Amino acid sequence: MTATTVKQKVLKAVEEMSPDATFSDIMERLYFLYKIEQGLEQVEIGDTLSHEEAKKRIKTWHT
Repeated sequence: MTATTVKQKVLKAVEEMSPDATFSDIMERLYFLYKIEQGLEQVEIGDTLSHEEAKKRIKTWHT
């Protein structure tokens, strides 16, 4: 199986958008996909938090 390149992913994402998509729409979508890729890379290297640790950190956001 051939790995999908970043360029292929970008082209596919843009092609799947509606014809009246704005530059802003496209950039938002690409940034969203970029952040997903970053998250998957973090999971792959084990850079994750437990559910309990995440809950503890979120609680500190409101204080």
